Amino acid sequence: MDSTPVNWEALDALVIDFAKSERLIDDSPPPSLSSISSSSYRWRLLIFQIRRSVESGDIDSAIDLLRSYAPAVLDDHRLLFRMQKQKFIELLRKGTSGDRDSAIDCARKSLAPCALDAYPEAYEEFKHALLAFIYDKDDQMSPVANEWSERRRFEIAGLLSSILRAHLQAYDPIFTMTLRYLISIHKGFCLHQGVSSPVANLTERLLLEERDPPATPQESLFEAPPFDEVDIQALAHAVELTRQGAIDSMRFAKGDLYKAFQNELCRMKIDISVLDELVHEYCIYRGIVDPDPTNSGERLHVASEMETADKMEAGSSISECSIITDSDKSVSSAQMEGSQTKLDPVSAQYSDMDVRYPCEANSLSEDCSTTRVRQLEDSRAFQRTRSIGTVDRGKRKRWRGRDETFEVASETFTGSCCKDGVGGATALLGCTNLDLEKSIIKNVSSRVDKYEIILGMKDLASEGMAAEVVEEINALDPDFFPQNPTLLFQLKQIEFLKLVRVGDHSAALKVASSHLGPLAANYSALLKPLKETLFTLLRSSEEPSGKHLPLDALATSLQVAIGRRFGIEEPQLMKIIRASLHTHNEWFKLQMCKDQFEGLLWINSLKEHGGPLLGDSASKSTIDTCTQGSSPATISSSNMRMQEDGSSSNQISSSDIGCDENAILKVMEFLALPRGDAIHLLAQYNGNAETVIQQIFA
Repeated sequence: MDSTPVNWEALDALVIDFAKSERLIDDSPPPSLSSISSSSYRWRLLIFQIRRSVESGDIDSAIDLLRSYAPAVLDDHRLLFRMQKQKFIELLRKGTSGDRDSAIDCARKSLAPCALDAYPEAYEEFKHALLAFIYDKDDQMSPVANEWSERRRFEIAGLLSSILRAHLQAYDPIFTMTLRYLISIHKGFCLHQGVSSPVANLTERLLLEERDPPATPQESLFEAPPFDEVDIQALAHAVELTRQGAIDSMRFAKGDLYKAFQNELCRMKIDISVLDELVHEYCIYRGIVDPDPTNSGERLHVASEMETADKMEAGSSISECSIITDSDKSVSSAQMEGSQTKLDPVSAQYSDMDVRYPCEANSLSEDCSTTRVRQLEDSRAFQRTRSIGTVDRGKRKRWRGRDETFEVASETFTGSCCKDGVGGATALLGCTNLDLEKSIIKNVSSRVDKYEIILGMKDLASEGMAAEVVEEINALDPDFFPQNPTLLFQLKQIEFLKLVRVGDHSAALKVASSHLGPLAANYSALLKPLKETLFTLLRSSEEPSGKHLPLDALATSLQVAIGRRFGIEEPQLMKIIRASLHTHNEWFKLQMCKDQFEGLLWINSLKEHGGPLLGDSASKSTIDTCTQGSSPATISSSNMRMQEDGSSSNQISSSDIGCDENAILKVMEFLALPRGDAIHLLAQYNGNAETVIQQIFA
């Protein structure tokens, strides 16, 4: 899983769209990636407000909001009856004589009329609900114990959310749906194959098992479905539905497969607080938001370090050392599981997983040397790198976090934005001693300096300034390139090709003889890339070969490598995406088909990657091995597109083993099997579906 290439630029675009759509960062222009997710933000706030009202038992407020902004939803008498019945129960739950009179009035004027034409069983349910007058809410053995259960609130709230999302087209941002889909496939694959997930602790916290109830159509469920069986089976297996559930979902979406798919994805519950934390960490790492701890967003991370900082004493030399945050610890634990001892630094540049920034202490009671820090701060390269980061920091956004403490309904449709807030972080720090808080910020500031160095190097590499990158890194850490020879080779490749492009062949050959040649002599895996690099000298009159160099890919690999040297692990979101994309590939290899939905969710863009510098498969494998999972394969987000064919070229299709599509669908339908299992069964019986079914039921 660690070697799966990922287009991090595509992920950047998805994450930025998510952060803008959810107003997590200060940004006035609307998101460019998904205008739908931007325009639906206020509708999502409305849905959240209605959901919160129902879950708290305030049915009247929810009905008022629906009448004001989505009156068509109340035309469904089935839904209206359920809400009126819940209102009746909530009035009785209050227990006062006045509320009891209000409940009687509700039953007479609202609930009984709805029960007459909601659905055939509604009137019997109405009479059954009247038993709540004489049975106490705490009586678990009463015939109306289920009616009294507060779980009914959450069921109705979830059902309303499902209906409103489809009715208002208020779908979640693409990133949220993509993450749900990839994680659900990842979990299913690991369960099906009996393998352990390296990111199980994260995925279990992020994607919850519970789902909102499905929104069902009003038509009869017994009529023949007018849908293609291929679409029914694709939807059923994509979001883990029964065949009837897929048919109902398609009918509710009026036959639109992709709308039905989105409806079902949004039913999956995700822990928003965990998601925001992962996105925030990723945005800081990638330089999307400012990591300055004096900003409100960063104080969320500062709060998590209070326990460590509490053990520090004023004046301790440890205050100048870097602090590993909770997220770093959880990420490093996942790395330790798959680490193996390597002998060749070209095949494993990051085999030493314990490499940390030189001044980091092994324990809080142990003093650490600050010599290296002083050397860095005194070095000219360090100052230049910080100045680069300072300039770019002005372009970054400020993370303000999610604030749901205001009244959504009052601000939803007035055009005003959310109030700035830190989601409770201020409350966490409010009782903190001022001196302790300054100590925390001081230590995190040293971490911010490291981020600025790393991002500065990344920016230089992405701009093709290879010579400058090598100079700066050698000044920062002379031992870096001996531990990472492939990165040095790639940077010198960039420098060589730039010189060839401008026609300076003598300087290019000097770079090749001084750097590329010795590296290839020491590491045989680099010999073939060297030959292809030199071959560009013969094509100097044609289109420059360095035009399409994967500079962003190299910059990402460099960022990960330098970050680990500084004791900063890659974000946890990177691990989730890499692992889930790997299982996505493997799952659809088992299914022997391509994913119909990967274009809709940008999964194909996340998988799109440029080759190594000169398209050499050997050098690609070397790069992938050396980065230990940090994909060097990245393309520009401007080149991303929603393409139909995103399947891997090495996937085996059903036609390769002589299976008819109708036979596959018949076996899938009758035996409720995944596509891959149905194909394997058909292969055993010469593609005859009837024989397979007879053998199973014999």
